[in-house]
Amino acid sequence: MKRTETTAGYDQKQIAIATICSHSSLQIFHGARQEGFRTIGICTRERQKLYESFPLASPDRLIVVDRFADLLDEEVQEDLLRENAVVIPHGSFVEYVGADEILARFRVPTYGNKQVLPWESDRRKQHQWLIAAGIAVPRIYPTLDAIDGPVIAKLSGAKGGRGLVHARNRQEIAKRIDPALIDQYTLQEYIFGTRYYPHYFYSQIRSRLEMLGIDRRDETNIDEIYRYHDLIDRPPTYVVVGNRPVVVRESLLGGLFDYGEGLVAASQRLFAPGLFGPFCLETVCREDMKFVAFEVSARIVAGTNLYPVGSPYSCYYFNGEMSTGRRIAIEIREAVEQGRLEEIVT
Repeated sequence: MKRTETTAGYDQKQIAIATICSHSSLQIFHGARQEGFRTIGICTRERQKLYESFPLASPDRLIVVDRFADLLDEEVQEDLLRENAVVIPHGSFVEYVGADEILARFRVPTYGNKQVLPWESDRRKQHQWLIAAGIAVPRIYPTLDAIDGPVIAKLSGAKGGRGLVHARNRQEIAKRIDPALIDQYTLQEYIFGTRYYPHYFYSQIRSRLEMLGIDRRDETNIDEIYRYHDLIDRPPTYVVVGNRPVVVRESLLGGLFDYGEGLVAASQRLFAPGLFGPFCLETVCREDMKFVAFEVSARIVAGTNLYPVGSPYSCYYFNGEMSTGRRIAIEIREAVEQGRLEEIVT
């Protein structure tokens, strides 16, 4: 494994914030500009026109590549190092480049703790993390024979809702997934309720947890299947195509905040220095008003794109516009000002 380059050799008055042009990058570039940072986008050719078309969110410089995995090329990495770049990971970064490849080959200083990647990408380790945090979770069925009710089968990794199969019982799920691929799936109890996705930010510099927003997700075709379920016989799909803003009952906020604190505390025990920066819990609120969490996204999530100028919650921390992208930039700026940049990059 190659060691990440230290930022000690950086000109910290010339830090650039970089990410690949996808997922939540417009928000990241916009927020970085608000805090006075130069921005660099790693962009594929077919996306170049799009990312040049937003005056306030276009990166100052585009590095054009044939595919996002080219970010691992030595030439691209050396270019980013010369630019004093700090890379911001997001879902497309992890999915297109690959968690294992990021850990083994990516040398450019990256905001956050890369050691979270194995805990995020392996659903069994993630389940262990959630339990250690004291968070209510669905049961995991070790085998098909153990299934005793509604079930959802999930592939590992950040796939935007792809690779999900659900069924009413073990007989039905056995027909819907390839037996040869059974070891690649996590078989999880299906929880009935209302989905909520709270957005958190844990600050290493300020030593505090913040809740910056909540969203719900539009998924095809499950969110519209009621319109035509009597016309076709087709299993539902869960590919995320959009997000909706949500404000939960104020009496429910305490439970969500406790979950965020528990997740950070458990991460500090399991993989020090633990989880910091933006993250999201994917939850269901049951009829008894209790939350069950079924997944962790240990990075900025696309649902934060709903709030480029702030959410109904961010205003309680900051007087003024505050997106998650800008919050990341503030953390980096304060780390530079305090001589603590090495504490928040790996």
